[in-house]
Amino acid sequence: MNFTKRTIAIVCGGDSSEYEVSLRSAQGIYSAFDHDRYNAYIVVLRKNDWHVNLTEDCHPAIDKNDFSFMKDGEKIRFDYAYITIHGTPGENGVLQGYFDMIDLPYSTCNVLVEALTFHKFALNNYLRAFGCSVPDSIQVRRGVEHDWTEEKIEEYLGMPCFVKPVADGSSFGVTKVKSRDQLAAALEFAFKQCENVMIERFLDGTEVTVGCYKTKNKAVVFPVTEVVTDNEFFDYDAKYNGQVEEITPARISDELTAELQAETLRIYDILHCNGIIRIDYIITKNEDGSDHINLLEINTTPGMTVTSFIPQQVRAAGLELKDVLTDIIENQF
Repeated sequence: MNFTKRTIAIVCGGDSSEYEVSLRSAQGIYSAFDHDRYNAYIVVLRKNDWHVNLTEDCHPAIDKNDFSFMKDGEKIRFDYAYITIHGTPGENGVLQGYFDMIDLPYSTCNVLVEALTFHKFALNNYLRAFGCSVPDSIQVRRGVEHDWTEEKIEEYLGMPCFVKPVADGSSFGVTKVKSRDQLAAALEFAFKQCENVMIERFLDGTEVTVGCYKTKNKAVVFPVTEVVTDNEFFDYDAKYNGQVEEITPARISDELTAELQAETLRIYDILHCNGIIRIDYIITKNEDGSDHINLLEINTTPGMTVTSFIPQQVRAAGLELKDVLTDIIENQF
C-alpha cells in the first residue's frame, strides 16, 4: 500500500490531579497504534511546558504558534491530535479551542460539548431535558456555602449523599457523606479540587459503564461493564489500584444491556459527540421491580491505561484497539 503516513500527536499530561493517569493513558494508546500507518509522538503538556517525548533525554519544545517541533533540524508538523488529557485543558474545551484556531483535527468532542460534559451539574440538568434520568443534586460555590444549610441539604437530598467537585475526574475530592455533620469537611475536601461543588443524592444500585464511538459509516457500542467494589464507592484506589472487580460483559439481562447501549448511542447523538466516549450509569429498581437507568457522568477522554474500561470493552467486543483508533482518526479526513 502506497500512502503518506499521517503524523499523530498523542497529547497527554494536563494541569489537573489526573496528570499521571493521563501519561499512562498515552502509553496505552501509543502501544496500540498502527505504527505502519502512522508516525506517532507522545506530546506532554504541563502548564507552560509543552514538549515531545522523543527519547529519555530528548524532549524538544512544542512551538505553540502551529503545534510543531524540531527533530534533527527538520520542522515536524502534526496532521492530527489524539487527546488523552483527563481534566484541564484537554477535557474542558480549552485545548480544543486552540486546535480549532490552528485548524488541527482532534479526537474528542468540540469546545461546547467538552465544556458541558466537564461540568457535571450543568450536564446532568441539560440531559434531564432530553428525558435522561439523573440523580437529584445541588451546586455549591466557594464563599456562598450558606445558601444551602446542612439541614436543607439533608432535607432535599437525604443521607447518605455524595459531595464531589463539579469539574474533575478519577474521583479526586469525592466523599460519601453519611450524616450532615460530615458535610463541612467533605465540602472543604472537594473545594481543594474545584471552586464549584456538586452534592448529589445517593442511589443504591448496580454501577455499570459502557463506551461507544461513531464514524461517518457506522456506530460501534461496546459491551457493558459491571463495576463491583467493597470500597464506599468507585474511588481512585478502586479505579487504579485494583480494589474493584470489573465484569465484562455485565451480569445483567440482554434486554437491559440493549437498553443501556441504545441510551449511550442516543446521548452521543444528543450531544453531537466525536471519538470515544464512556458513560457511567447506576441501575436502580422501580417500585414494580423493573430496572431503572440513571446516568451518572460522561467521560469524553476516557482512560486508556491497562486497567481502564475501554480497552477491556474493546477486547470483549472481539475488536482490536489498533483498528478502533484508526477508525477514529480516519473519520476526520
